[in-house]
Amino acid sequence: MELRNISNTKKDPFNQFSLWYNIIRKENRDNYNGLALSTAGVDGRVSSRMVLLKKYDKKGFVFFTNYGSRKGLHLSQNPYASMLFYWPEHGRQVRIEGRTEKVSKKESDEYFNTRIQGHKLNALASDQSTEIPDRQYLLDRYNEMASMYHDTPPTRPDHWGGYRLVPDLFEFWEEGENRLHDRLEYRLLNGRWVIRRLAP
Repeated sequence: MELRNISNTKKDPFNQFSLWYNIIRKENRDNYNGLALSTAGVDGRVSSRMVLLKKYDKKGFVFFTNYGSRKGLHLSQNPYASMLFYWPEHGRQVRIEGRTEKVSKKESDEYFNTRIQGHKLNALASDQSTEIPDRQYLLDRYNEMASMYHDTPPTRPDHWGGYRLVPDLFEFWEEGENRLHDRLEYRLLNGRWVIRRLAP
């Protein structure tokens, strides 16, 4: 297994993540880019949900959402969040923690413009996380947007866009026999990544 010996791993956690993530990406599974995103508001109550990773680079990990959603409200109150990628077929998971920031309007526009029409309409029709009377209300809103934009693509609404999680901690976990799992933590200290082995 890769984590048994630290000398087998990358010194930069972004490179180590790419090594594992590209294996999953090449398998081309549905929602291969899914991750559990955990946030907390000022009350300290943690909430988790699945989102899709849309891009990553050395600046951080990007996902998109309605800014008025529960996660959006949490991040406006407390910018710190955690991401968890779990790949049971490979006995691996990666936990990433850090501070979030909104991506630029330009970056949000560019991604929104790549979405299919139905997904664009959904962003307009759904006030994510708010109470609605019934499903028909949502369908009516969607059909209203579809009628309004039947011959033209909508532009990105101001309430929808991207966040980037800028990591200060990675943990790579690899399943081991008798639950003797391998765990390597990369923590950013004084501008450099320090690697520690953790007990399972």
